[in-house]
Amino acid sequence: MNIIRNYRNWRRYRDTVNELSRLSNRELADLGISRADITVVAAKGRQ
Repeated sequence: MNIIRNYRNWRRYRDTVNELSRLSNRELADLGISRADITVVAAKGRQ
């Protein structure tokens, strides 16, 4: 069931990107993340 696993991973990635995108720049800075790094951080969660 690779398709199902891939879909779940993609959804987790999108959910993470969406959640981080809702944070303010200040909140992201408190976490040590810049807005430009959101996709990189979310992709690391998929590994």
